[in-house]
Amino acid sequence: MSFERSHPEGISLLEGLATTRAIRRYTNDPVPEDDLNRILWLASRAPSGSNRQPFRFLVLRDGERAVRAKSLLGEAFRAGWNSKRSSDGYDRTDDSSSPKARQARAMQYYVDHFEEIPVVVLVGLVRYRNANPYEGASVYPACQNLLLAARALGYGGALTMWHQGVEGELREILEVPDEVALSACITLGRPQGSHGPVRRRPIRDLVFDDQWGRAADWAVDPDGTEFTVWKSP
Repeated sequence: MSFERSHPEGISLLEGLATTRAIRRYTNDPVPEDDLNRILWLASRAPSGSNRQPFRFLVLRDGERAVRAKSLLGEAFRAGWNSKRSSDGYDRTDDSSSPKARQARAMQYYVDHFEEIPVVVLVGLVRYRNANPYEGASVYPACQNLLLAARALGYGGALTMWHQGVEGELREILEVPDEVALSACITLGRPQGSHGPVRRRPIRDLVFDDQWGRAADWAVDPDGTEFTVWKSP
């Protein structure tokens, strides 16, 4: 099988980079193994330090251990969202049509239906030196490759960290060795809705020229770009 051939739902790389949203509502359709294989093969093409490829993908679908792990994760995700919803003011928004209100509804659906998500991927990092602040550079590019590959094949995903609330129990159920860091939890499935242009801060806020804080006059957003509302903490 060639993983380079076009796919009926394939998109250009640039379109994928601009439109890969975090998808949190999935249909109940399973992800065929051929597509899952393709997504993870493309994820494995990501760069890593010294090309060691220390990332590993633990796929949870409907096996006995997977069901137990997904149930445990569902509890952790609901607890994480309950805390975030309160601390970040999601339960205090009055405009039901606002982006924040829409995100809150999506998140609530996400955690309420977590156990029904077709595929959950725990991304591990096999440590070959002591933990350090930079080790994520050898695992998160693979996570982004995974999300972009899923997008190109008509699926959606979301990268989360709420697995940390039950990491000890997860390790026991799934027999994850101590030397493996559980660096991310990615959910995958066929979107109920659709992808689309993502909202981010204006590029002029993010790019400096020649020195820190100096605006780059040439850094401009394409016409029609929509922006997120962001407030400094």
